[in-house]
Amino acid sequence: MADSIRRIGANEVSDAVRDLFLRANCVIGEDVKEKLENAIAEEKNPLARGVLTAIRENDSIAAEKDLPICQDTGMAVVFAEVGSLLHIEGDTLENAVNRGVSAAYLHGKLRCSVVRDPLFHRENTGDNTPAILHIRSVPGDRLKLIAAPKGFGSENMSALRMFTPSAKIEDVIGFIVDSVKKAGSNPCPPVTVGVGIGSDFEGCALLAKYALTRPLTDRNPDPEYAALEETVLSRINALGIGPQGFGGDTSAFAVKIEVAPTHIAGLPVAVNINCHVARHAQIVL
Repeated sequence: MADSIRRIGANEVSDAVRDLFLRANCVIGEDVKEKLENAIAEEKNPLARGVLTAIRENDSIAAEKDLPICQDTGMAVVFAEVGSLLHIEGDTLENAVNRGVSAAYLHGKLRCSVVRDPLFHRENTGDNTPAILHIRSVPGDRLKLIAAPKGFGSENMSALRMFTPSAKIEDVIGFIVDSVKKAGSNPCPPVTVGVGIGSDFEGCALLAKYALTRPLTDRNPDPEYAALEETVLSRINALGIGPQGFGGDTSAFAVKIEVAPTHIAGLPVAVNINCHVARHAQIVL
């Protein structure tokens, strides 16, 4: 059994985390680029089309000059899928992740935005740590890391509601759409909307955050939820918020729904909104 264990060094994990956050903050994903190009081609409102074109130019300059796409380089969120046959040598996974985050934000000159105490002593920690780390054990001997730096212009627009099972599908749709409507221009649209349905209070919030790491161009594997994603997206774009809140057809690039079993007496629903960049990057070690 001992021979089947694969070992990797904590420093290798730190280096991977550092590179992921530098890439996620400076280069948009191909899925985002595709959505942006499609939106420019299809947008009927001239002002909105101009704003989308300016966003594309900003993204291109950031990639060319290795600069952050946005001044808010986010709070560091990491999803880690750890193979049961994998052993990390030299330190804990948490410490390795935090060293990688620190290196990315200090050496990459990204803005450090984390304060040590949320209420009484809001002193900056100086290196954007600690990261928020979500760990899941999976079969195999690999480590999958997803870096998702989350700016708070969009994070502050989050919403959660504990529906009861008597709620109708239209009630859930209305809650999601209304959450985006209330957010308006604050999360820098066109947005991506992560939705968690099921689990419990904290579980549905985690589902909504994880939903934002899915490619913008994919579809939910469940046909019913795939159709629901499209329905909600259509309703959001009908709001007319438009790019950066200037009006137009493109208020959201995508709606991503993740679900989990829940209690017979509950129907939790969480909404987590991302700005147009939808920052995420991943690697498998």
